[in-house]
Amino acid sequence: MASLKEKIGYALGDAAAGGITWKIMSIAFPLFFTNVFGLTVADTATLMLIARMFDVITDPLMGSLADRTQSRWGTYRPWLIIGAIPFGLIFALLLYTPDFGPVGKRIYAYTLYLLMMAVYTAVNVPYGSLLGVMTDDDNEKNQFSSYRMVGAYAMGFITLFAFPYLQKMVGGTEQHQYAVLGVFFGCVAALGTLACGLLTKERLKPVRAEKFSFKPFADLVKNKPWIYLTLIGICTNFFNGFRYAVAGYMFDYILGTEITISSLIINYTVFMTFGEVTCMIFGGLSPKFTKWMGSKRKAFTVAALICVVFSVLFFFIPRDPSYIWVLIAIVVLTSVGIGLYSPLLWSMYADVADYATVKNGTSSTGLIFSSGTMAQKFGTAISGSLVALLLGLSGFVSGTNEAGETFIQINDEASVRSMIWALFSIIPAFIAVIMIVLLKLYPIKK
Repeated sequence: MASLKEKIGYALGDAAAGGITWKIMSIAFPLFFTNVFGLTVADTATLMLIARMFDVITDPLMGSLADRTQSRWGTYRPWLIIGAIPFGLIFALLLYTPDFGPVGKRIYAYTLYLLMMAVYTAVNVPYGSLLGVMTDDDNEKNQFSSYRMVGAYAMGFITLFAFPYLQKMVGGTEQHQYAVLGVFFGCVAALGTLACGLLTKERLKPVRAEKFSFKPFADLVKNKPWIYLTLIGICTNFFNGFRYAVAGYMFDYILGTEITISSLIINYTVFMTFGEVTCMIFGGLSPKFTKWMGSKRKAFTVAALICVVFSVLFFFIPRDPSYIWVLIAIVVLTSVGIGLYSPLLWSMYADVADYATVKNGTSSTGLIFSSGTMAQKFGTAISGSLVALLLGLSGFVSGTNEAGETFIQINDEASVRSMIWALFSIIPAFIAVIMIVLLKLYPIKK
């Protein structure tokens, strides 16, 4: 039986990765690259697409490598312990804007973003795989997964809510603010990752294939539950990715950069924290909700349907700052669905890993969980890339001039505003419908 300390330790891993680094990258990019760093929308879209092609190779390789790791710390934990400092350091450098011209900035951004994706893979794939070797009890897996989501959303709430206040505390230009906060949050993320590696235990030993072989990769593409679950995972991250990536633009170009009510500052990060709190609460309730529904698949489907209904409803709310509390209410209700299905995804990956072990005779837990990380990065970054691309097509122009200064130009304000609103509502709703169809086809009934 796992202790509370270990469950909290496991939660710290995703508090660092999902609640800090990935949350800032999801909600601040591509807005950071276009409006602060000074990349064009085309460069931003291309960067994220290239990074995804990179991940298609590195994520499965990392999963296979992690499966074969042997050390006194276990199979997966050493990657968290050793990778913690590089993880925080590269994140800090990614949020720094060098005093370069257009070409220099492009090279810096591409290099650091790809390095960040590589170190994220080296830490997060083994982290996800830990769930498969900490316990063989299905209910306890759900509990670990629930703690993980609560940790991620709780830290996401703290990060996003504190962000504008920390910016004002730091002062100076936006470039300076992001650089300082990058160092601060990078240190916190490194400490959380290290704590996770030190506080967790690996109780089960993988049935490992000692020699490297391409057979696990071949087995993976024949694994029907894995195929459907990976597509579902991509959809969940498309759904979140569109909303997070466009939230900053929604405030800058529709609702106003900041809405101050009494002493509460509501900007795009604070706006999304209302959803984070909801996800944290309902992520904790997800195991009970799943028991009540009778199966993970049914619970996931109902949660996705909640996301469809309230995303469509958001589209019809007037685009006016006076409706801010109505908009927040819809975000909260949408987040009920997100909170309920988020822990289920990782618990279902553990089911797929168990299925693969029984079917193939050897463990491919790291490889299977790497696909979950790949789906996370693929969905979030492709959606961010599409946000940049679609905004560019609607009339949004950004870049860096020869003097190294960032510039923004809106060629068609009505078109840009309509695109931003659709990217936060109707387009995610369509993705959630696809998710429901895939869940209907998912073959594991647990």
